[in-house]
Amino acid sequence: MSLRRIATTPFSDQKPGTSGLRKKVTVFQQPHYVQNFVQAIFDTLGEKRQGATLVVGGDGRFLNREVVQATLKIAAANGFARVLVGQGGLLSTPAASNLIRISGSIGGVVLSASHNPGGPDGDFGIKFNAANGGPAPEDVTSAIFRRASAITEYATMEVPDLDLDRVGEQRVGDCVVAVVDPVADYATMMRKLVDFDAITKLFAGGFRMQFDAMSAITGPYAHAILEGALGAAPGTVRNGTPLPDFGGHHPDPNPVHAAELMEAMMGAGAPDFGAASDGDGDRNMIVAPGLFVTPSDSLAVLAAHAHCAPGYARGLAGVARSMPTSRAVDRVAKALGIPCYETPTGWKFFGNLLDSGRITLCGEESAGTGSDHVREKDGLWAVLLWLNILASTGKRADVIVRDHWARFGRDYYTRHDYEEVDATAARGLMAALRAQLATLPGKSFAGLTVSTCDDFAYTDPVDGSVTEQQGVRILFAEDARAVFRLSGTGTVGATLRVYLERFEPDAARHAQEAQAALAPVITAAREIAAIAQHTGRDAPSVVT
Repeated sequence: MSLRRIATTPFSDQKPGTSGLRKKVTVFQQPHYVQNFVQAIFDTLGEKRQGATLVVGGDGRFLNREVVQATLKIAAANGFARVLVGQGGLLSTPAASNLIRISGSIGGVVLSASHNPGGPDGDFGIKFNAANGGPAPEDVTSAIFRRASAITEYATMEVPDLDLDRVGEQRVGDCVVAVVDPVADYATMMRKLVDFDAITKLFAGGFRMQFDAMSAITGPYAHAILEGALGAAPGTVRNGTPLPDFGGHHPDPNPVHAAELMEAMMGAGAPDFGAASDGDGDRNMIVAPGLFVTPSDSLAVLAAHAHCAPGYARGLAGVARSMPTSRAVDRVAKALGIPCYETPTGWKFFGNLLDSGRITLCGEESAGTGSDHVREKDGLWAVLLWLNILASTGKRADVIVRDHWARFGRDYYTRHDYEEVDATAARGLMAALRAQLATLPGKSFAGLTVSTCDDFAYTDPVDGSVTEQQGVRILFAEDARAVFRLSGTGTVGATLRVYLERFEPDAARHAQEAQAALAPVITAAREIAAIAQHTGRDAPSVVT
């Protein structure tokens, strides 16, 4: 057993995006690529890492075990006293956040490309979560990139691979590596937040549910909690075994990629409730019988009913949403008399609000919902909170949503994704949009009149930091909105995301199909941004 310092040269492409470094598997397989980035993370921590505790784990996608092993050996060589790693190298992202928080760790290396495809031709990702359990803020990720761009060597221990499948402690030099049950601490936390007894009675009364884990990390958690602790019928959890390629699934919980679940929930004899989670367990999809619940509506419903669960019986301090998320939760916050914050896309922007106690619930339109129990979005938590609400109210999920619309009005909402667009063309589209912002107000498109527009900038109310150019917002006088931004989560080309919404206060008009209700907004957005001219695309790749 010996410590080695290995000479290396920097890679120019190791700049983290909105949620860590994500690239194709083949990129991470380059010699020294993983080691350079992990060493850059540890170098950024400086002397604080000496004698500290670190959490390591990932979603089980292709390359997960190899990168876990490399990270453990580099951590041992860099002075960490203790490393907690999930059994099999597995930890869902919210479970990793919880483990960081309860163990007093300096942070965690979380391995995932979230909802992106897996397998040898798929994607991989590495991100650093800070001591609060949340994604590293921009000043830290910028420092990591600067270090990665100048790195000349990394340190590692020359030891055989560790046994990741045996729970217990092993030593690597002076470092203790503790392999832990990835589910146990998370399940304990859930018992404190939601009423397990009420949900158990719900299932005992014949309540039927389908949960699609998409052959990803949430499977073991869902088996243990839904079918184990809560007594849901065997088979409630489908695709519950994590696979390196997610069984060929694209593990993004939306109606396109969870088509079998959607078919079951829209057909005759549908279960009482449907849900899904993504690759690393931080996103969720909620489906009522005959009704897909948009993530924006789900956040609003949870905010309106959170008091039903013991963890939120005290009420909510406030709520927050990412800027592209619909304004449905704003209306709930106004009714509750609590603050509602609008942040850039990226969970790290909720961190200061959560840490300062300004908010209790938060969410993004991209199927991410969370609360102050961790500093990540949490897919299974959202499903359990929904189940608590169903048990408490005695109502069907579709009835709860329609009652919500009747009280607050309906925000018709959709997202159009143009995937793998030529990056230069995508940047040109955004530049052209920004160039016309001053002249758009007062103009009409598809029967809608632009009232205001801007390039969204955010001033953090806690630390005063400013984040600019977070998406172009076009607001129409008819209480409609179009938002344009480039995604930071893809690995090929650029993904143009177009978010479209329109508020409808009249309950008599709440049964329209969303794309039909939004047709004028869709047409106006395409015309304003000249999407076809810039991208060569006549239609989006995915509509959710």
